[in-house]
Amino acid sequence: MKVIIAEKPSVGREIAKVFGATTKKDGYIEGKGYTFTWAFGHLLQLAAPQEYGFYGWNVQNLPMLPQKFKLAIRKVKSKDGMIEDPGVRKQLDIIKSLFDEATEIIVATDAGREGELIFRYIYYYLKCKKPFKRLWISSQTDEAIKEGFRNLKPGSDYDTLFNSAHCRSQSDWLVGMNATQALSLSAGSRSVLSLGRVQTPTLAMICSRYNENKNFVPEPFYQVSIMLDKDGQVFRAITEEKYKTKDAAQLIVDQVKETGNILSVEAKPRKEPPPLLHDLSSLQQEANKKKGFTADQTLTLLQNLYESKLVTYPRTGSRYIGDDVFATVPQLIEKLSGHPELGKQAAVLMGAKLSKRSVNAKKVTDHHAILTTGEEPRQLSNDQQAIYDLVAGRMLEAFHQDCIKEITKIIVESGHKFIASGTVISTAGWRAVFNEPDEEKKDEENASLPKVKQGEDLPIVEKTLLEKQTKPRPLYNEASLLKALETAGKEIDDEELRYAMKDSGLGTPATRAAIIETLIKRDYIVREKKNLVPTPTGLAVYNVVKDYRIAQAELTGNWEKRLEEIRSGASVTGFQEEIKAYTCTITQELLVAGKGMQLVK
Repeated sequence: MKVIIAEKPSVGREIAKVFGATTKKDGYIEGKGYTFTWAFGHLLQLAAPQEYGFYGWNVQNLPMLPQKFKLAIRKVKSKDGMIEDPGVRKQLDIIKSLFDEATEIIVATDAGREGELIFRYIYYYLKCKKPFKRLWISSQTDEAIKEGFRNLKPGSDYDTLFNSAHCRSQSDWLVGMNATQALSLSAGSRSVLSLGRVQTPTLAMICSRYNENKNFVPEPFYQVSIMLDKDGQVFRAITEEKYKTKDAAQLIVDQVKETGNILSVEAKPRKEPPPLLHDLSSLQQEANKKKGFTADQTLTLLQNLYESKLVTYPRTGSRYIGDDVFATVPQLIEKLSGHPELGKQAAVLMGAKLSKRSVNAKKVTDHHAILTTGEEPRQLSNDQQAIYDLVAGRMLEAFHQDCIKEITKIIVESGHKFIASGTVISTAGWRAVFNEPDEEKKDEENASLPKVKQGEDLPIVEKTLLEKQTKPRPLYNEASLLKALETAGKEIDDEELRYAMKDSGLGTPATRAAIIETLIKRDYIVREKKNLVPTPTGLAVYNVVKDYRIAQAELTGNWEKRLEEIRSGASVTGFQEEIKAYTCTITQELLVAGKGMQLVK
């Protein structure tokens, strides 16, 4: 008997349906010579400190460095405290009995780091020794599942993926458990002051930006603008210089003549290439900007679309596809031709030469960028439809033509130099998909500029002294925080350069939504409108840890890079020893630092 294990019941049932298996049992389905069972996500976790003899919260226990980590059944709250989840225990017993009878095990958990960890923890906890094969697919469509089963991989091919996941799990336990107890004990806190390998530098980024924004002192500056008339079309020109005093700007106003002389006219075409396809992080950013969805909402909706066979694997960190997938893109575009909003642009692309900016097999990691599957969506909720449309629309944008803009700069002399600028889209290209305004346009830009010639004198119909002030960098919202987490806090706008740094970002695309939700659950941050703002508790914790390495984005970013290197076969031992040494250091630092902490009443 071949046993197939999925990550959750809904996926197990879908795979069983593809095989035509229909006999439902308690915790599994049988049929066609196969048995289909499932986990409920993480059934097992690294055991709590008391399992290694570290009882209670006691400074004498710190740092807690287990010789060998143990696995324990997921716990749930009860009137008697935290107990083993009885549903998990029951399902593990069912899986054990099936594994004992199996001739072969096929792993069909999500094809990624966490999916591998979920299966391996079950496999090792049950002390199973039987060989297993891996189903590795990027789509849940019937055809993708069948193709995947025709090309099962040896389980050993994913040993390094498990090593990476296990090291991540161990490092989170070591840093999180020890740092949390050290700070809570030294501060004398009645509540738990949680710290973590990824959550603490993320909190530090939010708090640092909040303090910078709150303490920002605006500085006034002044500019002068003039309005010129060309055959009834009025346009604005402004001084490039920013004056520190009102008097200096007023002097310029006083020097403005009745006419302005056109010193030069420069019109340059500029090609704006299509954006890259979405990975999870970029989709979460766009959904937050356009729809106000949280990162967690977007991931949940996208996972639902994936399990409904409508989009490809959601937790991807790649924005590229290979040539094999590119070959299927024309059919996917054709399937969108009946879409009520996107159909017109899908029709434009049918038969056209498609952009290959997002095609690069070397930049595809475990899974390619998110695409639609060609399956027709039916009865989607409004929110599901919104996410589906963002995926489908970006797919059309990514394979569309360049957007051609004409950027015009006019220099005018009237007692002083003034500059008029404007951007006109001459060929919309990929921007026609959503037909949205260009976000790059500056406030000073004219909606359109008239045709003027060098040497012309134009009447000035208005002159204005503009009072302005410098502005702080805005507070983080979910979109800007996700973007910053990709590059460990470095502000990089270029999407390809940002993508190149993804292995040294904070967390992974799959975990960043959970990091934000964890900080909210800990009462360290709150959502205020669209912004993420620290609470008094969050600021108090930040003020204690801000000068230590646990709060440094670069350190955690480097660890993420090391975990990715382990995925590629690098040494596990070196990383584990480094984490243990760091755990000892941060524990001692926090046992001292927490004593001066101002607790929030």
